[in-house]
Amino acid sequence: MPNPAALQHLIDQIRTASQARTPLQLRGGGSKDFVGTIQPAQLLDTRGYAGILDYAPSELVVTVAAGTPLHELEATLAAQGQCLPFEPPHFTWSGAGATVGGTVASGLAGPARATVGSVRDYVLGVRMVNGLGEHLTFGGQVIKNVAGYDVSRLMVGTMGTLGLITEVSLKVLPVAPAEATLVFALDQATALEQLHRWGGKPLPLNASCWVHDTTAPGGPQDFLFVRLRGAAAAVQAACKTMLADAPGQQMDNAQAASDWALCRDQQLPFFTPPAPDMALWRLSVAPTADVLALPWPQLVEWHGGLRWLWAPCEAGPQLQKAAHAAQGNATVFVASRADSIRAGCQFDTKNPAQQAIQRRLKAAFDPHGLFNPGRLNAAW
Repeated sequence: MPNPAALQHLIDQIRTASQARTPLQLRGGGSKDFVGTIQPAQLLDTRGYAGILDYAPSELVVTVAAGTPLHELEATLAAQGQCLPFEPPHFTWSGAGATVGGTVASGLAGPARATVGSVRDYVLGVRMVNGLGEHLTFGGQVIKNVAGYDVSRLMVGTMGTLGLITEVSLKVLPVAPAEATLVFALDQATALEQLHRWGGKPLPLNASCWVHDTTAPGGPQDFLFVRLRGAAAAVQAACKTMLADAPGQQMDNAQAASDWALCRDQQLPFFTPPAPDMALWRLSVAPTADVLALPWPQLVEWHGGLRWLWAPCEAGPQLQKAAHAAQGNATVFVASRADSIRAGCQFDTKNPAQQAIQRRLKAAFDPHGLFNPGRLNAAW
């Protein structure tokens, strides 16, 4: 069980910082430190407040202290045949290990996001400490729990800039009874066309990944990986249908599970920086968007809705133009060393309406600008 004294210590630290106007860097395991740029601030480590507060497997709800390691929560759920369907990344290569609070604050989801929904869709309630040191409660432990503004889901993706999440209630789901991964040798245009066609059929699609594999035994080759999850009969029937539509083969489940975990945590060969001055760009576009005419190799997830590529930070205008034309946006996910302190290349936040809303939210929750200064907006 979480230690109440550890929670009070966090609240006291924020109240002291509020009185002294001392900026704070909210940090769990540090696995997402590379996302955004944080200006100098006093470290506030959340890992002391950890543990599961309440878990009702029959109700598919778990309430967890924010400093709880993500792998501990997932192990507890797995023991009951349940999971976090959105597959949050761990990014163990970039920190000591993801925490539940950081998972919610970042809002990052894994390969299954396009099918099962985002982190926000599974947040039922949060407790958080605002910039005045007030410990507030929003939402609850059931889905229809909101009267007024849905602040609990608002906290998802704010990267700790509005307040410190102390506790979170999450909806969980049973592990799918059956799973299969199919692999097809298809170029990107054909793969996207095939995904769109399959998406219009009653198939238990769960995740997809298209990549130009430079490590293939026979030389560089294009591959489309598609994961199916659901009832055993549905998965089996889908395999027959899809393999009849396009030449391919079914992978061994153990090997496929390892590969999907590598994809989730960005440890596939594609995610190795090709040069020191290259940044990893994340292009979120309409799933039906065509192949983007760009000179850099890409990895495509979310049935076409997410495109990854390595390009210089200076390519931002070109990438944003291409993403906007595909009804999306482009952001730097991992900055190159040369651009790691340039917040201006990190996020595409030029929409005046969005900026006005963000400023009002910041003023309401963190009026003194204490939390994670500069993380999402250089002006904060």
